[in-house]
Amino acid sequence: MQLFLQYQKLIFRIFGVFLLLLGLIVHFWIVPKEGVSQNALASANVARMEASVKGVGGSASSRPQSKKSPFLEKFEETKRKQIEYLTIIAVLLGFLALIYSFLAKSDS
Repeated sequence: MQLFLQYQKLIFRIFGVFLLLLGLIVHFWIVPKEGVSQNALASANVARMEASVKGVGGSASSRPQSKKSPFLEKFEETKRKQIEYLTIIAVLLGFLALIYSFLAKSDS
């Protein structure tokens, strides 16, 4: 306990920086997936246009149907929201730990 009290500011600063970095890394790891899906959509549109130029008909019937069940879609949406909330909480806790470490009383 004495060790914690002696290095309290340092522990809170390290903990705060760690949580801030963790929250930001997870956030930016998750965010680019939206850009990838837009790229996949654009490539599908280009492939469809190329097929229509070549004269291959029936592109709408050859398109694969979504095989995800509504339950699976709801589950993935819930998981995405949970990760978003956890990153927000991690960033806030890191920020608060940093604030506390700079505002804590010094016993010198």
